[in-house]
Amino acid sequence: MAKYKISGGRRLEGTVQVSGSKNASLPILAACLLNGEVNTVYGIPRLRDIMVMQELLRYLGGNVAWEGNVMTIDSKNIKSKKISEILMRRMRASNLVLGPLLSRFGRVEMAYPGGCQIGTRPMDLHIKGIQALGAVTTEKHGYIIAEADELVGAEIHLDVPSVGATENIMMAAVFAKGQTVIRNAAREPEIVDLQKFLNSIGADVRGAGSDTIKIRGVKLLKAGQHKVIPDRIEAGTHMVAAAVTRGDITIENIIPDHMEPVTAKLKEAGIPVYVREDSIRVCCDRRPVPVDIKTMPYPGFPTDMQPQLMVLMCIASGTGIVTETVFENRYKHVAELRRMGADIRVEGQTAIVKGVKCLSGACVEATDLRAGAALVLAALAADNGSVIEKVMHIERGYESLESKYSSLGANIVRVHD
Repeated sequence: MAKYKISGGRRLEGTVQVSGSKNASLPILAACLLNGEVNTVYGIPRLRDIMVMQELLRYLGGNVAWEGNVMTIDSKNIKSKKISEILMRRMRASNLVLGPLLSRFGRVEMAYPGGCQIGTRPMDLHIKGIQALGAVTTEKHGYIIAEADELVGAEIHLDVPSVGATENIMMAAVFAKGQTVIRNAAREPEIVDLQKFLNSIGADVRGAGSDTIKIRGVKLLKAGQHKVIPDRIEAGTHMVAAAVTRGDITIENIIPDHMEPVTAKLKEAGIPVYVREDSIRVCCDRRPVPVDIKTMPYPGFPTDMQPQLMVLMCIASGTGIVTETVFENRYKHVAELRRMGADIRVEGQTAIVKGVKCLSGACVEATDLRAGAALVLAALAADNGSVIEKVMHIERGYESLESKYSSLGANIVRVHD
């Protein structure tokens, strides 16, 4: 099993390129199931989750070629067939095939998805959404079966702005008769990117980025080409890396507007941040001042950046408060950070973080994707060596992390037992 060995205490300096967004790539690849054409998607990061999606597309009959960061998906011979637990449980985003398969074939049978164990992420909003469009659903022995002779547009109000449910309903409604309106929709940039791809292949989707999305059903889609947006969570992780190592890093290939919640919080912590047209420079020569953060749906502070910001607070010159409102089980990194000398107390969904002068290296375990990223940051900041186990979680969402940080001056190597 792979692990990272990191000798901390080095100042990271230089320029790093952000890869394409994992959370934008996955729904767009799922949307390629809709048109029965050859689609080319640029900027696809080489990640474990993307490899699982590639395997899923091939299982369904897709012809997938992946060269560099360009993926070509021919979905002409796709068939909707039963998707086993073995495939579905390897990542949460496997559930994104529900909407497009139902839309194109009128039937889908799939096991419940897996993914990081950071909290309850039920499928009920996805199922309510497709039921509103006319699908009949049954659940049997861990499988969801959805069927519809014809989907018809409907008004759908989501109880919470779920990203996955919004994406699945958008894709399910592409061929639905009439207009579908999704209210209280998720507003994340990845939703906007999915809308751009769907419209590029002939769909009629408007409103993504607001809380109301309207989809007017069409009869036919065409082939498409698309470049995915940069990964805002990877970019935010690099911004924190600069801050915790008292480094000077320019992060390129970003959309600054997507970074505003992280940029604002770093500035509040006294970290100099210089925003340019498509890059951000973060340089730091002092301990951060403590800040409070509360995770919220976009455009609030992203839950996917909570563990990384907590590392920054671990070495701040005072006490900060973290409130996690999105996932109830997203403090698994706390026990590992304590091994490294952090002073953190958790009370329910709140963590009280008392800053220490420096962290110490330790042998720790990545329990999920973003917790693993936080441990890498902590190890880079620590005053001696660390070992991070189960890096396969980190590799689900960060492309070539060790080589990127090595190029900035980090002493990090990936080894096998």
